[in-house]
Amino acid sequence: MRLPESAHSEHPWRIHEIAPDFVVEDVWKFRIPGAGRHDFPALLAAIQAERTTESTGLSALLFKVRWKLGELFGWDRAQVTSLRDRLPTDLRDTATPVENSPLTSLYVLDNEYAGEIANNTMHGIMHLSWVPDPTGYHLRMAVLVKPNGRLGRLYMAAIKPFRYTIIYPAITRSWEQTWKDLATPTERRWIAFDRRRSTR
Repeated sequence: MRLPESAHSEHPWRIHEIAPDFVVEDVWKFRIPGAGRHDFPALLAAIQAERTTESTGLSALLFKVRWKLGELFGWDRAQVTSLRDRLPTDLRDTATPVENSPLTSLYVLDNEYAGEIANNTMHGIMHLSWVPDPTGYHLRMAVLVKPNGRLGRLYMAAIKPFRYTIIYPAITRSWEQTWKDLATPTERRWIAFDRRRSTR
């Protein structure tokens, strides 16, 4: 479910102090029925574990096409300063997972995660947060970007229809199913504990 920009900007997330010069491109909500306050680490660990397997379907095909085009046109050769250089001291020591994806993790907290990607078209951030609501908690994703000039703005405009009609719906199905697969509170607590232990 798409949300307005204010759904991200009105919360006091730590990413605001790190990337004030980035623009909020998208905000997306994922239904996580029955989620509790402490379930974010387990869901995050399960989502990241999914990235170690080969994805299929139209969404995966689009990403493969994108990486091939990036290889042909040199879009992914940019040398961009990582946002890790901006992190305050308390966030530099968080146990960030090793991503098997184009994202590089920046920091992770009990209710917030940020990862970055940078290339010749843009510098982007995927921000995941754990947000209370009347029924419990839900997962929220914000995509923040800093386009690299005219090419970056054209690129973001060109991929916008694909994000809304293919990419985000596919992510929604995948992540909401991931939550359903975390069957019990005990299992969720174990996954969260195992994740913290493996990143020490």
